[in-house]
Amino acid sequence: MIKTAVTLAGVELKNPVMTASGTFGSGAEYSEFIDLNKLGAVVTKGVANVPWPGNPTPRVAETASGMLNAIGLQNPGIDVFCERDIPFLKKYDTKIIVNVCGKSTEDYCEVVERLGNEPVDLLEINVSCPNVKEGGIAFGQDPKALEAITKEVKKYAKQPIIMKLSPNVTDITEMAKAAEAGGADILSLINTLTGMKIDIYKKTFALANKTGGMSGPAVKPVAVRMVYQVAQAVKLPIIGMGGISTAEDALEFILAGASAVSVGTANFFNPYAAEEVVRGIEDYMKSQKTEDICQLIGAVK
Repeated sequence: MIKTAVTLAGVELKNPVMTASGTFGSGAEYSEFIDLNKLGAVVTKGVANVPWPGNPTPRVAETASGMLNAIGLQNPGIDVFCERDIPFLKKYDTKIIVNVCGKSTEDYCEVVERLGNEPVDLLEINVSCPNVKEGGIAFGQDPKALEAITKEVKKYAKQPIIMKLSPNVTDITEMAKAAEAGGADILSLINTLTGMKIDIYKKTFALANKTGGMSGPAVKPVAVRMVYQVAQAVKLPIIGMGGISTAEDALEFILAGASAVSVGTANFFNPYAAEEVVRGIEDYMKSQKTEDICQLIGAVK
C-alpha cells in the first residue's frame, strides 16, 4: 500500500493534488469531467466581499506554451458563494479551499470573518490584488504590506491561512519570510507572471487591460525554482503551482520542496488533467517503490 496523504497546517488531504484558483470555477463547472472525490482539494475562484464585474474584454490571449489572462477576478461575491458553491462542494469527499480577494485590508478581513462559520477547510489569500488605498501596488509586492495584511487576516481567521505569493518581485524569499513573520500557516506559489501580447496586424494590445497574468507550461521552470528557494528559506508547508499539466511536472515541485501541488491552466486544454496527475503520482510511487509521498517532499537538495 502506498500512502499519498499529506497534512497542511493540521488539515489532511487524501493526496497532494488540488486545482489552482481561477481555473476550475468553484468545482461545479468541471464535475461532469472529473470525479471531485479523487482530488485532495478543490480551490475555488477568488471570492470578494461584494460582486466584482471583472475587466473589459478581450480578457484572454494564447501565448507560446501558455496563456495570458486579465479576467479581473470577476466573481458573484461572498453571499452567492456561501449559498450556492459551498453546499455543492460539501457533496464531495474533498477538502475545500476558498481563495479570497479584496481591494483593501478591510475587504479581505470581511470575507475571512464571514467564512469563519462556514464548513470550509483552508483559506487562500490572493495578495496579487492591487491595494487601492496605496496607489494600486499589489499587497504581495511589498514585504511590509504582505506581513501587515497577513497579521490582520489572521486576527479574523478560524481556518488556517495560505498566503499566495506573487512572482513579480525581486526576491521571492523576502516575501515568503514576510508572510511567515505575519503568521501565515501555509504558502502557495506562484501566481501568474505579468506579461503582454500585441496584435501586429490590428496594431493594438491583445488584452483590453494591456497586461495580463501569464500561466501555463512556459512558467514552470521559474515556478520550480521559486518553490525550491522558498522551501530553503522558511519552515512553512508549500503548495506549488505554475505550468503543471502532468504527474511528472507535479513531482518536480514536490521534489523541490512542495507538500502539495495545484493544477491550473492545464484544466483549460485538458479538463481531466488533475485526476490524471493523481493517478500518475501513484504510478510513479509504485514504480519507485516509494511507500509514502512525504519521502519525496524536498528530497532534492
